[in-house]
Amino acid sequence: MKRVLIITYYWPPSGGSGVQRWLKFAKYLPQLGWEPVIYTPLNPEPNAIDEALCREIPEGMTVLKRKIFEPYSVYKFLSGKKRGETIEANIISKESGGSASARLFAFIRGNFFIPDPRCFWIRPSARFLKRYLKNNPADAIISTGPPHSMHLIAARLSKAAKIKWIADFRDPWTKIFYFKHLPLTNFAKKRHGKLEKEVLERADGIVTVSGQIAENFRSATDTPVTVIPNGFDPEDFANAADMASLPEYDEIKEKFLILHTGILADDGNPEMLWKALGEIAAGNPEFKKRLQVRVMGQAGKSVERAVAEAGLQECFVNMGYMPHSVIPTWQRAASLLLLPLRKEPEAGGILTGKFFEYLASGSPILAFGPKNGDLAAALAETGAGTIFQWDEKEPIKKYLLALYGKWLEDCGKETFNDRAKEITDPKILHYSRKEEAVKLSEFLNSITKI
Repeated sequence: MKRVLIITYYWPPSGGSGVQRWLKFAKYLPQLGWEPVIYTPLNPEPNAIDEALCREIPEGMTVLKRKIFEPYSVYKFLSGKKRGETIEANIISKESGGSASARLFAFIRGNFFIPDPRCFWIRPSARFLKRYLKNNPADAIISTGPPHSMHLIAARLSKAAKIKWIADFRDPWTKIFYFKHLPLTNFAKKRHGKLEKEVLERADGIVTVSGQIAENFRSATDTPVTVIPNGFDPEDFANAADMASLPEYDEIKEKFLILHTGILADDGNPEMLWKALGEIAAGNPEFKKRLQVRVMGQAGKSVERAVAEAGLQECFVNMGYMPHSVIPTWQRAASLLLLPLRKEPEAGGILTGKFFEYLASGSPILAFGPKNGDLAAALAETGAGTIFQWDEKEPIKKYLLALYGKWLEDCGKETFNDRAKEITDPKILHYSRKEEAVKLSEFLNSITKI
């Protein structure tokens, strides 16, 4: 069996989609001839904590952990956050327009910690891993970012140890949607661009999660680029609890349930959806009685405000972050799954991890974003849902009323537990975590043979 060293900032007990991607790859790669060795921080600053994910780490897997210094303790002091409180995703871009102290921190972070606040971990990690590989050889290295400091560790290590290296981009670098909002000096922008170019040119292979991101990279480098999207693990759905086992079952079993899981950001708030729902509810008391909207994860402040303005506050439940193990149960139970992208020009290249779990759940998907992007293409390919532009209120109302009417017809015919746990549709199974691991192993094999 070949060995691959995986350098990742996100690893259990951290939660979120960045953890899921490499936790699942690590689960399936040994079946394909590759033994993963994980290198990750001992004391990271995660966006969320999910202790239950620790149970998914394969038994006997080597996980190397080293202390990391990050300046987020300074940010917490400036922003009044408590020790141990998690940092919100994309916090720096959000705080760029916040208080004076937050703007100052955003400026310092963006211009002095390049490419990110994990930059202090690059040199000590490269030194440690050089020593480790002398006694524990590996056949390949994979770095996954963001944070892109992980790529810079791998670049040093690959050159020193003469080992093939694949850089995995879960998000773009300088073309990520919030990069243009950061308060960067011209020097900092050029530095980011130079480091990005070095990674793209020095890596032996580039992996990314969507077609549009891949095309951007192909236009910038001759290094082989392949698309390996996120996916879903069929076992998560096969092993999911029945909805009747959850405490909320009696409350929601007769509800038209609209569910969002993950980050529902302010710049992804579907205002027209709330207005459409509010107008339907105002003219149909029975609809309002039946309606329930739930969000799981991180929701922007504008979301609850827009829901209240639409007169739907009594229909809205913010559940906060939930363990990943319970999410498939809720996704299967939903009458409609909500998937808004960001209101940014780069949204066409976004294909989020939750799309694939939504896909596996069998529940219909209501998406918002560009109709010529990767998400729109995936919805059309799989027939899993519908995508609207942000301002299409009347078409959204028509869609919701049609779906609600069908739900009323089926009410009582199908219980939550009737929805199949086994996924058999080939168009959907194509996106299983095991199939994505096959693609990764094939790419690893091709790179290491060069």
